[in-house]
Amino acid sequence: MQATRILPDLQSSLLCEEVRQEANGNFFIVGVINLIRVQQLPIVAGRLCVFNRWTAGIGQFTENVRVIAPDQTTVLRKADLKFELRDPAMHSTNVMVFNQLEFKTAGTYFIEVLVDDVMKIRYPVPVVVVPPPAGQTPPPAESAP
Repeated sequence: MQATRILPDLQSSLLCEEVRQEANGNFFIVGVINLIRVQQLPIVAGRLCVFNRWTAGIGQFTENVRVIAPDQTTVLRKADLKFELRDPAMHSTNVMVFNQLEFKTAGTYFIEVLVDDVMKIRYPVPVVVVPPPAGQTPPPAESAP
């Protein structure tokens, strides 16, 4: 008996500044982010991308990516994307783009990645305020990464 539906595995998930695709289909991941360091808050990130690669599944699925505030309950932003895997040897690379995302407070934010309402990964993204060097004043509030 052949399987008609197998929930896929999340092979990778990265928060980054930009994702580009070459003519041959390969992806460039630019500016992988492990924390966001700013001189003042609030700050608006002009563009953040979540790069996800799914594999080893069969069927049609809905990916959901959420950005969670430090209180661990407030959803700052979310995005859904439908994708299909017809064979377990196939993969699907999905990129969610979050424009103009505001970080109001310092703390640990979280990226959550779900497929068909099943949590596959949840990872921290600390937002840290680092004062400017002595004698310098912070620039006016603008965009982060």
